[in-house]
Amino acid sequence: MRANRLLRTLVTAVMCLFPLVGQASRALVPEDWYRFQAVSELQIAPDGTAVAYLVTRYDKESDESRAALWSASWNGGESIQLTRGESVSAPRFSPDGRYFSFLSARADSGPQLWLLDRRGGEARQVSHESGEIEAYEWSPDGVHVVLVMRSAKNTTAGEGKGAKTAKPLVIDSLHFKQDTDGYLTADARTHLYLLDTSTGASEPLTKDPERNDTLPAFSPDGRQIAYISNADDPREIARDEVYLIGATAGTPARRLLSIETPNKQHLEWSPDGSLIAGLQGDVPKFNAYIADRLVVIDVKSGKIRSLSDKLDRAIYTPRFAADGKSILASVEDDGWQYPAAVSVASGSTTRLADRMVVQELATARDRTALIVSSDSTPPEVFALEAGKLRPLSAHNAALFSELKLGEVQDLAFKSRDGTEVHGQIVKPPDYTRGQRYPTVVWIHGGPNGQDDHSLQLEGYGPPLERQLFATHGYVVLAINYRGSTGRGASFARAIAADWGHKEVEDLLAGVNHVIAQGIADPRRLGIGGWSYGGILTDYTIATDSRFKAAISGAGSGNQTAMFGADEYVVQYNAELGPAWHDPSLWLKVSYPFFHADRIHTPTLFLGGDKDFNVPIAGGEQMYEALRTLAVPAELVVYPGEFHVLTRPSFLVDRSRRYLEWMGKYLLPNATGDSH
Repeated sequence: MRANRLLRTLVTAVMCLFPLVGQASRALVPEDWYRFQAVSELQIAPDGTAVAYLVTRYDKESDESRAALWSASWNGGESIQLTRGESVSAPRFSPDGRYFSFLSARADSGPQLWLLDRRGGEARQVSHESGEIEAYEWSPDGVHVVLVMRSAKNTTAGEGKGAKTAKPLVIDSLHFKQDTDGYLTADARTHLYLLDTSTGASEPLTKDPERNDTLPAFSPDGRQIAYISNADDPREIARDEVYLIGATAGTPARRLLSIETPNKQHLEWSPDGSLIAGLQGDVPKFNAYIADRLVVIDVKSGKIRSLSDKLDRAIYTPRFAADGKSILASVEDDGWQYPAAVSVASGSTTRLADRMVVQELATARDRTALIVSSDSTPPEVFALEAGKLRPLSAHNAALFSELKLGEVQDLAFKSRDGTEVHGQIVKPPDYTRGQRYPTVVWIHGGPNGQDDHSLQLEGYGPPLERQLFATHGYVVLAINYRGSTGRGASFARAIAADWGHKEVEDLLAGVNHVIAQGIADPRRLGIGGWSYGGILTDYTIATDSRFKAAISGAGSGNQTAMFGADEYVVQYNAELGPAWHDPSLWLKVSYPFFHADRIHTPTLFLGGDKDFNVPIAGGEQMYEALRTLAVPAELVVYPGEFHVLTRPSFLVDRSRRYLEWMGKYLLPNATGDSH
């Protein structure tokens, strides 16, 4: 305890969203993955006296990513690790604040619900389900928990010929595959079950085999549950159907309304039970360019009222304030994501703080906790008080006190057609004005989403890679090309059905801008990214031959081959139309493959063999095209991995390959043949 208090005192002095100094002297290296600690899934106690969250470590010995439950007191007491061993997920406080709850797969079973008394002791298993629990929510009185569960463990990812339980997969829906979930058969659909926390007995609330039920939220009086229910109905494609059901088995459900599907749906009841806050997406044609809008739904009538249309920015993590008069949320805005209060009556927005990137938000009893990241600090937990941040965790402080990171500056320039484009430039720690540097354009995925002033450790967001390259002597460009969010709906929709055109013009304009400023060395240009960043890499090297090295992670160049192979059939049908309607359009957006002979850039292709988001075939085809053309290329396949890599040794390996590939062609002693 004494050591923890000493560490906390030290951390408080060096943190708070400013670059860590002290003994900072070295570059970020791939092996640092084994020391990173990713903070996520923030919760706050009902009385506001404590927070709970997950810390994911990348364990070298087991070669697994493991998440543990941690808690910290609001008054600045020590952070405490509460679970060890098997990973946990979905942390919650019980409504009376007495228990922590979480999901964990232990004792050779699937994920089950566990309770841990905050006063001490061992965790106690509450559920004993044969199905696969995906999520859960507490009833206000703490007597019940509603489970989101599949009736049986989903084995649709395939088990091999020798598996005793192997069965043919019967597919009957348009959207039939999803990354990490596998093939979406009827067995993969989730339904709601009511669990008695004292006995562990459960009974189904919903059971229509044609529907998928998710995201339950109890009304304040505990009598009703709002949830999202979807059927594979062409008339409801890219829409969420909001239902209400009584919190008693056998009660019929009532359809409240249908709403355009957002990126990250969340239902939240007002304290008086008259409204439900939620998020609204866009029409199917613009499904890939959603900036989630905040809405409230009248529980009696089902009428919907938008609160954020005039804001024209994406809203995340909405939470009702204690008095019900406002909704707290984070707002994505041009390289930042700030906390705000949105008036329920007028929709007016008040910034609660500025110049930060909020990744998660939780509130109770007029106290608000955030997970925040900056250019130099990974995500950590903070208390928000009068517009200021007070640290409640410091899991990465020791590691980042050793690192000397590059400076991040905002970037603005005009694209070819005069459109103003923004982003960031990351310079090496020892950058010298007037000297030209090898420069890497590192492209964010999506395309919805943005490069921002954060340092992420999870997913495929670029910020960590930006510093990886910058601390090894590169200038790095992070460009929010058209299609990105953070600049309004029109900016995001500008590339609809016209992929690889305006985005590429924006990326190339950014390169020209830093060359003209005397920063980038035009003879040593590299480009790369993951997901849509990999796709844009393929587009760009098929357009401009200046790049001496490229990295295409989880990308594709032949979009015709992705129809039915990936999980985006709804987008394809709505935005491009089926290929037989307009083959020329599909060929146009597939030009990297059908014009691969224009590519002369040595390219590293990477991906997971179980990726259903952008299947590895997308990289394999481009790899084979370049090998056929005798352009230097390499293909790296990560077995057992989905779209987002999680195996620690693979994360280290990927980072090492990034540095080696760019170094081979861009550094002063590079000997690679750029063809």
